[in-house]
Amino acid sequence: MQVLQKTQTIVRYQRHNKKVYYGIVEDDEIVQLSSNFNEIVNDELKYDGSRVKYNDVKILEPVIPSKIVNFGWTYAEHAKETGGKANLKEPFLFLKPTSSVIPDQGEIILPSSDLTKQVEMEGEVALIIGKRGKNIKEEEALEYVFGCTIFNDVTARDLTKADPQFTRGKGFDTFGPLGPCIVKGVDPTNLKIVTTLNGKVVQEGNTNQMSLSIPFLISWISKVMTLEPGDVLATGSPSGSCPMKSGDAVVVEVEQIGKLYNYVK
Repeated sequence: MQVLQKTQTIVRYQRHNKKVYYGIVEDDEIVQLSSNFNEIVNDELKYDGSRVKYNDVKILEPVIPSKIVNFGWTYAEHAKETGGKANLKEPFLFLKPTSSVIPDQGEIILPSSDLTKQVEMEGEVALIIGKRGKNIKEEEALEYVFGCTIFNDVTARDLTKADPQFTRGKGFDTFGPLGPCIVKGVDPTNLKIVTTLNGKVVQEGNTNQMSLSIPFLISWISKVMTLEPGDVLATGSPSGSCPMKSGDAVVVEVEQIGKLYNYVK
């Protein structure tokens, strides 16, 4: 992949008039676009002449994906701490429903205690797919990545340990914080991830520690399902996942991308 010399930060947001736009972040301002997502991934950037202050708008999920693909146990220590298998030859695969997605600053709503008693965070780098792909060659895989964002794979750990598959434990509403932006031009294979809970570091890792490479994961999943522009591929979590409770604040920070803030209710 030819990495761009200059990164570009893209956000999706809602203004006071309730209209939703995409824009390019420049310092504390957003240069507003009239382009839709498909036009943006094809570099058809149409500027409408407006600029808005970043803090004056509501930042939304950066994409509305057709699917959220999650690769599990891609970090050996996290696999061990959650009862999984380390250094798999193929990833542990699961999907999250699009109804789980919430934006930066959104609230993670804990299910009632009769459903789960152990909800944990998992800070991750997520890839946003930029073009349709099927049976992608590993050496060409990064060409299908439009940009990177941040994902918090919120998990009901007691349910994933009890169920034969992960859908219930991963699929509650609000269990998919995503954002705040998409950054083009960064190398997803070498990004530091730090997750804090109420200001205390609980997770720290780097995508270069993954036991399965990102190009391999893209190629592998494209043999199973067609990837579409806007699809989210969550690449897995480093070790340190721990329980959250109502009133907590969780922040996932990824270098060169930013911080994803969410609050637990």
